[in-house]
Amino acid sequence: MRLLPAQYVKPYLKRQKNDAADAEAICEAVTRPTMRFVPVKSPEQQSVMMLHRVRLMLNRQRTQISNALRAHLSEFGVVAPIGRNGIEQLLVVINDESDTRIPADARLCLRMLEAQLRVVKEQILENDRRVRTSARETELGRRLMEIPGVGPLLASAFVATVADAHAFKSGRCLSAWIGLVPKQNSSGGKQKLGSISKAGNRYLRQMLVVGAMAVIRYAERNGTRRPWLVQLMARRTTKVAAVALANKTARMVWALMTSGERYKEPVIA
Repeated sequence: MRLLPAQYVKPYLKRQKNDAADAEAICEAVTRPTMRFVPVKSPEQQSVMMLHRVRLMLNRQRTQISNALRAHLSEFGVVAPIGRNGIEQLLVVINDESDTRIPADARLCLRMLEAQLRVVKEQILENDRRVRTSARETELGRRLMEIPGVGPLLASAFVATVADAHAFKSGRCLSAWIGLVPKQNSSGGKQKLGSISKAGNRYLRQMLVVGAMAVIRYAERNGTRRPWLVQLMARRTTKVAAVALANKTARMVWALMTSGERYKEPVIA
């Protein structure tokens, strides 16, 4: 079975959209010699990706419930600092029967939200434990976690998302698929590069940048043995350096996935 991305079929669609025109466009696209196809994932990879999608949904729900608690309590003049400690302070107020600032009906509703919040937190912890287990179950996942900035979450997502790393010709192709390469607007032999394209897999791109930020923060406090990163941090802002490092990390991931080797720390000359 060969799967085609929908955006690669669209240019071959003529005029109106209907079943016959769609079928003709698919037949035309599939015959192109340079067409790229989507590798088919195994049921195990699909199930791991479901873990990550459910994790995103649960995190959004936790944020929504926390914001609802803050908004409702602020109506009665009860506010708390940002962060998890602030939420815990609000929960103490909700369970304090002697606090007369909150009416009985409002307290009942707030306790419903509190119960939902605790359930969501438990589900997130269980989901995270399963993601860490899936990352350590495979030999590839254990090798990827040796790369600085790649933790169990990112390693598990790579193993589940990239069905066949050999489908990409190079590490740059993988980073372009994730959306970490500059957009081009070149013409007449003049190269014009802009900001990153942000195309492709948003989840991997987000986690790669977060991991790169962690590496940079650690390097700022404790130093690093990577001369390339030191020079990059000296001439670019932190977030620009993080995106560049995320791009480099994606290329290293591709190299490890295709070669079967382990990560090696750079040796200072």
